[in-house]
Amino acid sequence: MLRIGIFFGGQSREREIAFAGGRTVYDNLNKELFEPVPIFVDSLGNFILLEWQYIYKGTIRDFYPPASHQPKEFQIYIESLPDKDLSHTIGKKIQPSEFKQYFDVAFLALHGSQGEDGAIQGLLEWYDIPYTGCGILPSAIGVNKTVQADLLAQYGFKRPKFLTLTKKEYLQNFYKGDILEWLVAKIGLPMVIKAPNQGSSIGISILNEKDNHAFHELICKAFFIEEISGRKWKNFSREQKWAYITRLTDIREGIGFPLELRLIAQNLDGTRKELQNFGLIYHPETLWQKLDEILVENHYKAQMTSISSEESILIERYIIGKEFSCIVIEDENGEPLALPPTEILKKSDIFDYRAKYLPGISRKITPIDLPTEQIEAIRKECCRLFKAIQASVYARIDGFINALGEIYLNDPNTTSGMLPSSFFFHQAAEIGLNPSQFLTYIIRTSLAARAKTPKNNYAVKQFLEKLDSSIEKQHTHSTPKTRVAVIMGGYSSERHISVESGRNIYEKLASSGKYEPIPVFLTGNAQNHELYLLPINIMLKDNADDIAVQVQDTRHKTQDARHETQDIRHKI
Repeated sequence: MLRIGIFFGGQSREREIAFAGGRTVYDNLNKELFEPVPIFVDSLGNFILLEWQYIYKGTIRDFYPPASHQPKEFQIYIESLPDKDLSHTIGKKIQPSEFKQYFDVAFLALHGSQGEDGAIQGLLEWYDIPYTGCGILPSAIGVNKTVQADLLAQYGFKRPKFLTLTKKEYLQNFYKGDILEWLVAKIGLPMVIKAPNQGSSIGISILNEKDNHAFHELICKAFFIEEISGRKWKNFSREQKWAYITRLTDIREGIGFPLELRLIAQNLDGTRKELQNFGLIYHPETLWQKLDEILVENHYKAQMTSISSEESILIERYIIGKEFSCIVIEDENGEPLALPPTEILKKSDIFDYRAKYLPGISRKITPIDLPTEQIEAIRKECCRLFKAIQASVYARIDGFINALGEIYLNDPNTTSGMLPSSFFFHQAAEIGLNPSQFLTYIIRTSLAARAKTPKNNYAVKQFLEKLDSSIEKQHTHSTPKTRVAVIMGGYSSERHISVESGRNIYEKLASSGKYEPIPVFLTGNAQNHELYLLPINIMLKDNADDIAVQVQDTRHKTQDARHETQDIRHKI
């Protein structure tokens, strides 16, 4: 049995999603083949062998720092307490040189900087630890939207008009009043303003009209700069001040801590002068006290800049069309194979962090609602980009297709989100793989990819042979499993919650090795009960109402993908 070190959490703004995704991997690993070992990476870069009970906390801030170190007013991350080592309160801190004592293979569920930018991949290669997903080079490309834009243009992919803007250029030119006019002439409206090194749509906004005030706010958002005037702060009630600081503290929406605080005076002609730099502020309560102290004049402004701010941003023309996301994996021969792409239906112009991860704000339609030939064109183009960035194992590629059928790819991600409702599992289900099976395939393909490199490939090949032997044994000498019907859905207002609970139970049973869960969907009404056996791809639809529609019509446009992946299903 291979020991799988699941790396989750991390240092980036996406750490909460990486934490939740790691929990999904922990739950879904086939327990007959793998022993999951939770390696929590905190935001100071510590590697912690996490005690199991913390895996099921809602968010990182619910347990770390512990409640005894959380202030009364706010929930903070550990970086607000830089002088305190509290890792012992949640587990055992381990060093990279000790990794081999605890696990054989690293499963990377990390996102963003230090997670999918090649850094952790390089560290693991240094210590001869095989890991899942892409290697160093494609990871470095996949995390930088500016590099991606240049690469896509060089390889002949369709691209909207784009340019980069440095922080220095912006701060020098904005108050001259001509930079927005220049950008509109170059790019046009609407335009998308992107923080190039962030995932989960953090720091991304759309500007729809020429509005200098709105433009400045969106540019600051992408640079992770926050400003507030003395007039506004003084007019805030205590509750409004609390809400403002709370938002700043939340790395998903605010700039986070530590931050650099400056006091700025803004003159009537719009020019500015820096009055004082207060250095780094680590704690939200300290910031509140400081803002009360310094914002005494209406024309004063507090400028707060994240210590992990962007130095340049990407600005591009907004594309009108259907938005999609497509998982590309390697087949048994190392060739890219695109899974059925997912259409993203959202209530706002942008598929932002809230739309991605909060239920009910957007919907995922797999496969995308298009003619078969257009679906196949998307899959082909995604495979071409997979090769262009020299990806391996898997990647998630996002894009748009417009009314003319033109395909624009804009964001190859070398680590996909791994929540139960993610594209990663939705699309695998369309080819007949449940989450446990798909994770097994990803681990096996990762070992095969690492074995192709000359560094310590003998040990990696041994791990691969061991896994193949275990899979074969599971197929040929499997013990009878207890069949368990998991009934979910219903017709009450709680039917969507029932589906979430049912899927959770299904996944845990499917990975246990002792049970064969059979998903059953209940629908109808109080007078007429209807029960349906659920295929895995229908079970993973967005909600109970989507399942109710789909369960009576299982026709889909993914026959080509299912045919191309039949060898994968037989292997695991």
